[in-house]
Amino acid sequence: MNSSISKLPNKYDLVKETLVLILAGGRGSRLYELTDKRAKPALYFGGNRRIIDFALSNCINSGLNRIGVVTQYAAHSLLRHLQTGWSFLPQERGEFIDMLPARQQIDDATWYRGTADAVYQNMAIIRDHYCPKYILILAGDHIYKQDYSQMLLDHVSSGAKCTVGCIEVEREKASEFGVMAVNENLKVKSFVEKPKDPPAMVGKPNTSLASMGIYVFDAQYLYDVLEREVLTPYTSHDFGKDILPKALEEGVLFAHPFSRSCMGRNTEGEIYWRDVGTLDSFWQSNIDLVSENPQLDIYDKNWPIRGNPVQTYPSKFFYKNTNIKPVDNSLISGGCVITDASISYSVLFDQVKVSEGSVIDHCVVLPQVTVGKNCTLKRCIIDRHVVIPDGMEIGVNLELDSQRFRVSSGGIVLVTSSMLKKLNGEEVASEEYLD
Repeated sequence: MNSSISKLPNKYDLVKETLVLILAGGRGSRLYELTDKRAKPALYFGGNRRIIDFALSNCINSGLNRIGVVTQYAAHSLLRHLQTGWSFLPQERGEFIDMLPARQQIDDATWYRGTADAVYQNMAIIRDHYCPKYILILAGDHIYKQDYSQMLLDHVSSGAKCTVGCIEVEREKASEFGVMAVNENLKVKSFVEKPKDPPAMVGKPNTSLASMGIYVFDAQYLYDVLEREVLTPYTSHDFGKDILPKALEEGVLFAHPFSRSCMGRNTEGEIYWRDVGTLDSFWQSNIDLVSENPQLDIYDKNWPIRGNPVQTYPSKFFYKNTNIKPVDNSLISGGCVITDASISYSVLFDQVKVSEGSVIDHCVVLPQVTVGKNCTLKRCIIDRHVVIPDGMEIGVNLELDSQRFRVSSGGIVLVTSSMLKKLNGEEVASEEYLD
């Protein structure tokens, strides 16, 4: 046997020695009212999934069954989703999806102060209870398919202490990411977090190499660097701003191109990854699913995206008026009732009712929405529980919509129950509901 081959790490062993931490405590402020009552990873997506289901499904498909979900902001609906839909792993085999809520371990008033601090405050549990050799850190709010075991293999093979997942993005959009430069061995030579003038890749003046917010660490190295970080004055307690620059300075930071482990490509064969942190990107990522040849295939049985679909009755469609254009290029989830309504290029979640004469075009309609008669909805996001009154037009006159609802920079209109109540002069009380 070739001795060099025998020394290569085994994927099966690597995943058994790895703990996954999914950072799911984000506020999602750029989604505005859509995340007022729910953490961004708990936001509905694709008809009957939630955003966090992509990271969790990637883990299961990659053989990574030791997972901790770090929560903080408005976590109730996220915790319920994890309990009801993701509690199937056998603990007796050392497999689990544990919830790690903020416990204010520094003092009574200190919540997680940044992504790195969220890990630091759980470090005693991680080190003493889970005892991993490697730690994979994920964001819980991205849409993509990835084989993390390949990233782990590359991490160990390179001799890195820290590996960051990277993707090529348009340079004009790269200021939203950490941007790096690498050598021929993928060792990171420079890294800057969210630069105003992002550096371009060599030979690609319009492209930058961006961090995906996915990291693999040797566990002991991560413990050491977090212990040092907590004693550092004026720190942001953030992986991108603080931890990665230290790993770069110490010469142990390597990059992993997403193209090496991507399991979901679009119709042109290009890798698919979306940060759904804005209203425009959330809307577009959902609309990406509706065409005959979608940008992301959620029906792929080779890399399934598991969730916790609600048990509903089948959807019903009634068309008495033959002049109405019926449903076209859309995803319609369970329990919907559609009567003489035109629906095109839209995603309707569970238990949506659309009455006669209404037109829904390029819309994302969350669960349990009622659309009255003769309504027109175009390029909208309709939040859960909204009741659209008869005859209302939304997305037709953006100047009017900006006075009634929230209109994104890309012209997407967000409608919530609170907005409609204010529009009708009703008092809006602070309320909590099971989402």
